[in-house]
Amino acid sequence: MSTTVLLLAAGQGTRMRSALPKVLHPVNGRPMIDWVVAAARALAPERLVAVVGHAGERVAAHLATVAPEAAVVEQVPQRGTGDAVARGLTAVEEAEGCVVVLSGDCPLVRGEELARLVARHLESGAAATLFTAEVAQPGGLGRIVRDAAGRFARIVEAKDATPEELALTEVNTGLYCFDLPFLRAALPRLTADNAQGEFYLTDVVGMAVAEGRGVEALPYPEPAEVMGVNSRADLAFAARLARARVNAALMAQGVTLIDPEATYIEAGVAVGRDTVVHPGVCLAGATRIGEGCEIGPHSVYRDAELGDRVRDLGHSHLEGCRVAAEVQLGPFARLRPGAVVEQGARVGNFVEVKASRIGPGSKVSHLSYIGDTEMGAGVNVGAGTITCNYDGANKHKTVIRDGVFIGSDTQLVAPVTVGEGALIGAGTTVTRDVPAGALTTSRAPQEDREGAGARYLARVREEKARRGSRK
Repeated sequence: MSTTVLLLAAGQGTRMRSALPKVLHPVNGRPMIDWVVAAARALAPERLVAVVGHAGERVAAHLATVAPEAAVVEQVPQRGTGDAVARGLTAVEEAEGCVVVLSGDCPLVRGEELARLVARHLESGAAATLFTAEVAQPGGLGRIVRDAAGRFARIVEAKDATPEELALTEVNTGLYCFDLPFLRAALPRLTADNAQGEFYLTDVVGMAVAEGRGVEALPYPEPAEVMGVNSRADLAFAARLARARVNAALMAQGVTLIDPEATYIEAGVAVGRDTVVHPGVCLAGATRIGEGCEIGPHSVYRDAELGDRVRDLGHSHLEGCRVAAEVQLGPFARLRPGAVVEQGARVGNFVEVKASRIGPGSKVSHLSYIGDTEMGAGVNVGAGTITCNYDGANKHKTVIRDGVFIGSDTQLVAPVTVGEGALIGAGTTVTRDVPAGALTTSRAPQEDREGAGARYLARVREEKARRGSRK
């Protein structure tokens, strides 16, 4: 049967206290509406319609990039869920079959559960099928009222409920499947005669019961997954559940997470089997990690690509970079956008690399800055080395050929090229190209004045003692 999905995303979300539309707030790396779109796509619907309202142009612009197949309809003013659905159906006037109604602020609903909802709807021949949930503290959620035989009777909104109805713990999740001809006939009969002054979609369900058309109410297996996000606290809770879902999937694929609850891996990150991830690690964006890697504690990656058997000793920050197989990083390494570290190289503690290539087997082990540099294979860079790439207006390139040895505390003032196999003495400032195989130094001659050090120390200590005696 033909299926239409209607995605309701018009609400303002006042309790979020944010200039950002509620459905665009990220849940574990993705705007919450993206999660709902992904679940909807599991139904392979013929039509996807999104109803937007508050800051609708921003929501529509986002949907144009992540769900270009979606038709977007504006609901202004927002007059309730029934009015939103009626607006949405104007985009699919020729559609037949059934329509699934989803909330854009319900990011954790699973596609397989939506498929179960549709299957039950079609099997039963009901006019409406909905998911319910049992919750300990239903708060402002609509209550499910059943008759003495336990059959679904109606949904009552919390603001319209009696004290007895408020005591009920089975609630409406806002997830429905309707027979489309029935829904089209029922919507014009809705009224706003209620405490909110809105057109409730829940009243359509009541009409189905009153007309003997049949309503199926299915308990959702994990109630936490279908509780809408209405506040920052709800957002944090949803993000925690989404992380747990991602982490569980990775562990099932052969990834070791030392402490899953202290590991933050966004949806969309890929990690190869036999990789070990230590606590405090944050993996975000389009990060890809190969097999057999070890990511040490508290490292943060965004849009980073790692080959197999990379070892990160921890506390490293990687962004927009590529790291080949068998590289060692950290601790406290920083790879900025454009950094490429080739196979078997080493980028050690407090080393920053920006828009540079570190060649195969090269080592930058300590306290160095490598920027706008092309480094060959087998290079050794001593502690405290800096490529001086910026002259106050423009960036310049440094080229270091294969097999170069650079002593500690060296400055390479770009643009400059160091030839293959050259040796740069410690403390050198290189301002012009170095020939291949050369030994280059620029230190001032060392001068030793016998006894001068002892005399100097004696004098300054005596002066210090005199100052102290005058206090």
